[in-house]
Amino acid sequence: MSTRLQRLFFLLGDFAAINLASIFFLWMKFVGGTLENVQHNWSQLHMGATEGPSFGFALNYYLDGALPAIYLCWQLLFLFYGLYRIEPSSSRFDEVVSAFKVVTLGNLFFFIATFDPQQPFGLTRTLMFTYWLALFVLVSGNRVAIRSMQRYLLVRGIGQRNAVIVGSEARGVRLLRDLHSSPSQGYAVVGFVRPADEAEKTTVEGVPVLGDVPDLSRLIAEHQIEEVLIALQSNSHQEILEIINAAGHHPVSFNITPDLYDIVTGHVRTNQIYGVPLMALKPELMPAWEQTVKRLIDVGVAVAVGLGLLPLWLLICFLIKLESRGPIFFRQERVGRNGKNFTIYKFRSMVVDAEQKTGPVWVRGEDPRVTRMGRILRMLHLDEVPQCINFLKGEMSLVGPRPERPYFVEQFTEQIPFYMRRFNVKPGLLGWAQSKHEFDLDSSDMVGIASERLKFDLYYIENMSLALDVKIMLLTIWFVLAGKSTR
Repeated sequence: MSTRLQRLFFLLGDFAAINLASIFFLWMKFVGGTLENVQHNWSQLHMGATEGPSFGFALNYYLDGALPAIYLCWQLLFLFYGLYRIEPSSSRFDEVVSAFKVVTLGNLFFFIATFDPQQPFGLTRTLMFTYWLALFVLVSGNRVAIRSMQRYLLVRGIGQRNAVIVGSEARGVRLLRDLHSSPSQGYAVVGFVRPADEAEKTTVEGVPVLGDVPDLSRLIAEHQIEEVLIALQSNSHQEILEIINAAGHHPVSFNITPDLYDIVTGHVRTNQIYGVPLMALKPELMPAWEQTVKRLIDVGVAVAVGLGLLPLWLLICFLIKLESRGPIFFRQERVGRNGKNFTIYKFRSMVVDAEQKTGPVWVRGEDPRVTRMGRILRMLHLDEVPQCINFLKGEMSLVGPRPERPYFVEQFTEQIPFYMRRFNVKPGLLGWAQSKHEFDLDSSDMVGIASERLKFDLYYIENMSLALDVKIMLLTIWFVLAGKSTR
């Protein structure tokens, strides 16, 4: 079962669960005679009626407003707390625990928001408890059913994730046997990758040795690998870094069998696979709710800036066109998350065909190719505004490492170790490097500047949080006010 299909089933199941629980709650209040608004509306429409309203009338009364609003609130809460993030290692028990925490928190909010001091407190508690119980049973039951179906399919080899094991000695063999004995874990081992210090082999227990560590990027592409399982006899930090670097920009997950020292000292958090612990090397760094808020900030800023200052952008478009021939917008290919290319948008600040004679070059501090209007736009950083389009498309974020051109990425990847790690996250308009340091744009040492920026970018990636994003925004404002470059 694919991640997209599983998420769709979660959404459909939650839609049914939330609305059924809400209808059940409405029915309990109807039976208890506490729907005064419905009774009043019925009386207005049916003067002199001897019978009270039916439940169908009450349901129709709340169908247009209250029930959709309740569903939307729950859906946003589920989204904020990561109930739609698909974790392959999550068990059915994990799903029940997650549903319990979010449903309990949501009901607490609901209880506070709807508490009526005129109603008997005992009745209010009874209604809320039954609503909580109904919602919890339905939501968790939906997730348990989906996970059970997923497990059923995995046991039969459907939906497994292609994996390679780095290390063909005893630890790798033991991991292979344990994974074969537990197909429900979802790993389909297609082969081994041999580290430099291991003896040459063609097969290990019937599974082929596909190549060496330097071949890892090619093997990932050829065999559509999703998981790299590292099972080295002695976990050397340098070896692990070389393996990660050899994987290139491919969006794969790394798991490692940790040393016993790491386990007993509590330095790692492991997932158990039939007695073989595996720890994730590249887990999600931001909690689900922070990622959601970060995305909402991106969209909110894009809409507010794009629409709120629309007259200014129209004036800029007119002035660009007035000064020089050529398009208003500048489009250029950049490298985004997981090494995927996208088109970045800016207001054009240079003459047309600025690189026709020079080829790809970095922008200098005093660049003769920049137009008069372009200098003003660059000084005020207004040339970057059209990147709001990239925010809306999900290709960029407001905060993140600055995107680079494919031409330079190829050069830097060959010369700078671990350069591709900066593409583990979305690129951004505002970066930690640009907010903390003013680089010498006139320097001819591009590799040196890129290496220096990489240190800042890796710090950001390893410490991602909303608090750090806010700090970067404030520091960038200070840089701009101080007249320093943030490029």
